[in-house]
This record gives sequence, structure tokens and C-alpha cells, in this order.
Amino acid sequence: MASTFVNDLRLEEMATGENSGTWGTRTNANLELIGEALGFGTEAITTNADTHTSEIADGATDPVRAMFVQYTGTLDSACTITITPNTISRVHIIENATSGSQNIIIKQGSGATVTIPNGKTSIVYLDGAGSGAAVVDALTDLNIAGTFNAASDITAAGTLNATGDTSAGDSAALGFASADGCIITGQGSTNDVSIKNDADATVIAIPTGTDDVEFTDDVKLKSDAAVLSFGADSDVTVTHVADTALLLNDAIKMTFRDSALAINSSTDGQLDIDADTEVEITAPTIDLTASTKVTVSNDVDVVGRAVGTTITAENDATYDLAVGNNFTTTTAGDVTLTFSNVAAGQSGCIKFVNDSNRTVSADTAVAINASVLTAISATGTYFLTYYVTAASGANTILVGATAILT
Repeated sequence: MASTFVNDLRLEEMATGENSGTWGTRTNANLELIGEALGFGTEAITTNADTHTSEIADGATDPVRAMFVQYTGTLDSACTITITPNTISRVHIIENATSGSQNIIIKQGSGATVTIPNGKTSIVYLDGAGSGAAVVDALTDLNIAGTFNAASDITAAGTLNATGDTSAGDSAALGFASADGCIITGQGSTNDVSIKNDADATVIAIPTGTDDVEFTDDVKLKSDAAVLSFGADSDVTVTHVADTALLLNDAIKMTFRDSALAINSSTDGQLDIDADTEVEITAPTIDLTASTKVTVSNDVDVVGRAVGTTITAENDATYDLAVGNNFTTTTAGDVTLTFSNVAAGQSGCIKFVNDSNRTVSADTAVAINASVLTAISATGTYFLTYYVTAASGANTILVGATAILT
């Protein structure tokens, strides 16, 4: 009966009575291969290959027989590595030491695979199930009962459950690569959880028996469009608008003291400022700019002087009430008092200077006493007032004038 190589290390298994006189040599070879299986091996992948096969040789030295296998080579895309035969059941530590910043994907049969990022190392096991064989991350659910001190970066693909002290060494990081998360049940006798910096100062703390998380310094969300969500169903969110703003969702209010003091947008295009007693704005200058109008629904009390709009010069006596309320006119010829863009209730004043007995007439919309028109047609300075009774129509703008001013 011939020798077979059916074990997980592909060692030669000799039949009884076979290989007389060479058992010593063959046994020593097997022992050397066992030693190789406990060691380190490195295998290069063909440049830019998308697939690669690592076959553990029968009874002969092979780098992939080693417990720790380092893959090298240069890749321009992820490479799927199939370890054969697919009946081998064993544990491997595999390092992705390739160049090109690409993943390697460890496979045995048609079952599950494990992806190892560039520059990272994973502990996996091959289940040896034949054509359907799977590769499994051996640290998917890592449970540590004592002290865990990592001197370099640690990434957990599943749940990391530490029941004692857990720390990462200088310049090291503890990361979690899946949604399974990290479970830390306590630290020391306090049962608090804390994350410290290189100076051994706590930067994040979770006090015992609470859901609070305490940060002792700045918290930064580094990505553009980052979102902070609040509530069991994330009903309130604050979204970062890159280089521009922080955006509250929908009609959510920003409240102060209680719900009666709030700033919000009750409908698109409208900003609401609500207060149950008073809104106070304090500034050296306050500008209100409205493209259409400003509506005041109750009395206006002014402490100090109320200064009207800028006085506008209209020397042809045509007054655009959309520009202002108060005007000056110095005639250079005969004129007709004309008002445009009027609004009911609008009023104002005009300093009117007739430079040289210029005839002054009135538009049909203007209601003015004929004797007043005659009076202001004489050389001199006059003070005119007007009041708008309607937005349009004859005699809707009432105008009066003082006698000539000395």
C-alpha cells in the first residue's frame, strides 16, 4: 500500500511494512515539515494578478504550510487567494504585505471568504469542508478575561469583549471594523470605562451606571455633511453644510429656557422668532431690508428720535414713493406735481423751492387747492405735505402747502 498525504499538514503517512530502510529519513522529513508548519513563510503573488493559488505540497517544503504566511508582490486590484487542498482544516495567521494598497481575499472553497486590507494581518481558520470549504475570521468574537495591552494597532472584525483592563500601547490604535462593536465591561475597581491619551489623561469617559459619555476636550466631526442625530428615532438632526452652515431638519425649533422662546422655520421661506414676553435686539445700528414691505401689527413706541428715509431730490416735481417719503424740489422750469408707486396711508414732506415764478400744475390724482397752486407758482420757498388716501384714482393724494417761508 502506497504512502498517503491526507492529513492537515500534508505529511507522508507510510503503510505498515512500506519503505523498509528509509523510515528514519522519511520520519525526519516529516518532523522538519511539522517545524515548518509552526514557523513563518512568505509567498510572492504575480504582479497585478487578480487570482492566486497557494497549494500546500505533499511531503515537501512549502511556504504556505507555515502557520504565519506573508503575501508579497505588487497589486493594482484586489486579489483572491485560494489555499488548497480544500480538505485541509487548520489555523493560519496571514499578513497582506503587498504593494499597491489593495486587499487580498482568502478563499478555500465556495464558502465564506475573509478580506485582509493592505498592511493588516488576520487570524483565520480553514474548515476543510471540500468543494464548499469556508475561511472564517478566528477573532470575530474575541473574549479577553484578563488584561489586554496592544503595542500596535488592533482592528476587531466582530465583537471585542474585554472583562478586565484594556489598553493600547504608545502610538497604537484600537479599532472595530464591523457593526458588532466593542463590549468593555469595566476598568479596574470603579467599573468605569475611560479612553486615555499618551499623557495618561482621560479624554472620553463613561461613568458607572449611566448612559452618559463625557469628553474632556474638543469633539470634531471631520467629514463634510456630517450629521448629529438626537432621539430614539433620530427625529432631530443637525447636518454640516460644508463651508456654509449647520442645518436643523424640517420645522425643528431651537428653544431657549422653555418652548415659548424659539427660533424656527414653520414653513419653507419663512423664519419665525417667538417670545412670550419680549424680543430685544441691541446693536449700534440695525438694518431691516425688505424687498416688498415691513408690517407692524401693533403700536410702535420710539425712545429717542425717529429719523425718516433719506431726503430725495426730485427737481421735476415727479415723486416716486417707492424710493422714499421725503423730497426736495428746486425748479428750473414749469412743473406738474406727480406721484407714482403710491400706497394707501403713505405720507411725507417736500421742501419746494420755486426759483423764478415757475408755473406749478397738479396731476389728476393730486387733490390741491387752486389758490395753493397759484401761491407756490411765485418765487420763494414753501413746505408741502402730502397724504395718500388710496393706491390709485383721481384726487387720492392730498397735498397742502404753507405760505412762503421767510
